[in-house]
Formats: sequence, C-alpha cells, structure tokens
Amino acid sequence: MQIERAREMGFCFGVRRAIKLLEQAAQKHGTIESLGAVVHNKQVVNRLAELGVKVINNTEQIKGNVVAVPSHGLGLPMLEKLKLDVPAVVDATCPFVRRAQVSARKLAHAGFQIVIFGDAEHSEVKAILNSCEGHGIVAAEANIAFSEPPKRLGVLSQTTQSTERFGWFVKELLDKVLSNVDELRIINTICDATKERQTAARELSSRSDIMLVVGDVNSSNTRRLAELCSGVGVETHLVESADQLDAVWFKNKKHVGVTAGASTPDDTIDLVIRKLQNLA
Repeated sequence: MQIERAREMGFCFGVRRAIKLLEQAAQKHGTIESLGAVVHNKQVVNRLAELGVKVINNTEQIKGNVVAVPSHGLGLPMLEKLKLDVPAVVDATCPFVRRAQVSARKLAHAGFQIVIFGDAEHSEVKAILNSCEGHGIVAAEANIAFSEPPKRLGVLSQTTQSTERFGWFVKELLDKVLSNVDELRIINTICDATKERQTAARELSSRSDIMLVVGDVNSSNTRRLAELCSGVGVETHLVESADQLDAVWFKNKKHVGVTAGASTPDDTIDLVIRKLQNLA
C-alpha cells in the first residue's frame, strides 16, 4: 500500500504565527486569557493550556491583564475597544483575516451593502461581520432577501471557503441582483494557503484509492478539504487522530492519500502516517 502526503498540508503561516505569539506571551506573562480557541484544533488548545493559555468565551469573562485575540480575529470595533479596556492585548489575528476585516470596513464606510459568503456561526465570519459596522449580511446561498435592492454592493468571502464555491455564489447572486446594482466590488478574500491546500488535495485525490483528511472536525478549512476530496469521487475520511483509523477502510486499497487542515499539528499528521505504515 502506497502512502502519499499532499504537497501542501498542515499548519499555515497564520496558524504558526498565532501559536508562536501565544507561546511567547505565556512565557512572558505566565497566564493569559484567549478570547476563543487560538485555532480550531483540540491538540493545539490543550498544549497551550499547559503553558498557561486559558480559553474564555467573551469579554465579560476577562479577569486578568493579558488577553489574546485568536487567529480568527475580533471585529475591528471590538478589537479597538478591547485595547482601550485591557492593559495588554496579544493580537494573533491571521493577516488574511485582517485583510478581510479591513476590506469590510472600507466598503461600509464607502456606503456599500456587504455580503459575506460563509458560515454565519464561524468566529472568523462573525468578526468580519462586526467590521461591516451594521452594513453586512452573511449568506451561504445566493437567495438573499434584501430589505431593499442594493445600489452599491460589495461581496467578500470567509477566508477558508473554496474558490469554486465562492465563484458559484457570486455568479448566482449577480444573476439575481445585478440589474439593480450601480456599483459592484468583489474582493477575493480566500487566503493563499487555503487555495494551495485545496489544489494539492484535489490533485492527490484524483490518483488515490482513499483519502484521509487529518484535522479537527470543528475546523472549517479541514471540513472543506474533506468535502473537496469526496467531491472528486474518492472514498474520504476525516480523522482527528491516528486512533480513529479503521483497518477495514484500507482493505484492497493500493494508494492512500493524506492531507491535513491548516490548524493540524505536524506531530498529529506524523502519528497518522506511522499507523498507516503499520497497516500497510
């Protein structure tokens, strides 16, 4: 049984940067509070907890003097208020997420109605929506019920969506509203790391008998990779750890492809590969 890793997989720049910032802050301050998990991965969160990073759910729970903003970010108005209220803020917002927030604010200040393509319950999307300052709508489908047809329309995406899905969404949305729009701005806020991992996963899926996607089930980009691989037509399993591998999956399989979400640690991927090698 051949085991092949995707050429791009695992931690992205934004995740590595965020984890490093929190590690350095914990080393300097001892205990810090993080407004939500720094990334959507249980192993990472548990390891940081051992270093003194405590996850809290909202600003009302802040008790200390050092607060971290996770890679998914806070809305720009919320971040600005936090910096006024807390002595020390460790801002680990991913630069690609920050770009989406800044774009949203600029569109709002220019008088655009903003549509964000993505998952309304995801913390990153909530932060981008907050940056719209009351001028944003989140949608996963193009059949949006606007209170009135927008004359100036801006469209953004959650950074971990697929370019294909974003393209379909934009096309369907424009088919519905373009006749009423005087000015249109579409900003592709999908991050480069997401695009690279999706392209690599698609290529590997096309020549594999089975695909394993390693990562936390709560990670949006990891779920998107699993959907993409499955969409190619190959049997696909999303696993959080090597313990979840089932030997039955690999019966009569000659080529196993392995990819991983952008928040999946290297050692988790290595343990999955090691168990696969034992099964081979």
